[in-house]
Formats: sequence, C-alpha cells, structure tokens
Amino acid sequence: MPVRKFSASRQLNFGNQILKNPVIKEDFYIEVEKGSLNKELAGVKNLNNENTLISALGMEFIELGKGKVVATMPVDERTRQPFGYLHGGASVALAETVASVGAVELIDLEKEICFGLEINANHIRAKKDGIVTATAEVIHQGKSTMVWDIRITDEEDNLICVSRCTMAVVPKK
Repeated sequence: MPVRKFSASRQLNFGNQILKNPVIKEDFYIEVEKGSLNKELAGVKNLNNENTLISALGMEFIELGKGKVVATMPVDERTRQPFGYLHGGASVALAETVASVGAVELIDLEKEICFGLEINANHIRAKKDGIVTATAEVIHQGKSTMVWDIRITDEEDNLICVSRCTMAVVPKK
C-alpha cells in the first residue's frame, strides 16, 4: 500500500485534535504528531481554506482518503435559516465541498482541475444545533467526470441529508 508523507507545514484537523505531518496510506490517515493550527488540509494539494466558504461555515475535515472524505460542520448561527434550523443550502455547500475535496485527491493537479457540474440533495430531517457529519464516497471515477454519494448525519447517526454530486474533470489551460 503506497504511503505519502507531507512536509511539516501540512496538517489535518482530526476531531478536536490537529495532526501535523500525517502519513497517509491509500485510504486513511494515521496520526504522527499533534499541532496547534489548522491552516491547510493535509493531502489536498496546496488548498488554502482561509477566507472561503469552508472556514465561514466552520467545516472541518476529519478523514481524507482516495475515494472517501469525511467532514463536519456546526449547526449554529452561520448555518441556520431564519427559523432556527439547519439551512438546506448549508447542507448542499457541505456536500459539494466534500465531493470537491475528494475529487481533487483523485486527479493530477498539475494537468487537471475539477468543478462541481451538478448536485442534488434530499433533506430528510431537520436539525437545530450540534454537529453534522458529511461522508462522501466516489461511486464513479471516469476520465472527465466523477460522481460522489454524500450522506450527512447527526451525532446519533440519524440521516439529515442525502446528496449526489457530479464533478467535471477538465484539462488545465
């Protein structure tokens, strides 16, 4: 199984812990050192999530592997609609984010870039507070498209939202 090791500047937010310099096996992370800041996502080649929707909505990546991504998002004032429940758009943003990050891990960023092409979501259950967790798994990986299945659950593993996202993979110009 191939192992990739990142420079000391690479980190991964794992639950409430920050992992510095993680070693990545083909489909999961293993902890090597704890740190104190989460400036970048380990394994997502040069992705800077500062001042993005990722940071604005409080998304945190807890697992990143080939074909699978897991991230959390708080249900708080940033992600609620005016009636006090998790906004469907926040769930869709989380779903597309995990699919996009997963797709980046499966392409050659020197030659290709990926974009969300289509996304749909069914909102199954309302949520007022706490944390939701999105688990994205690739179900089709082609040369020009990928299809990701995303399940968003709460702390008790209740299904909050199910989504499918198609990613376009295009050559860099």
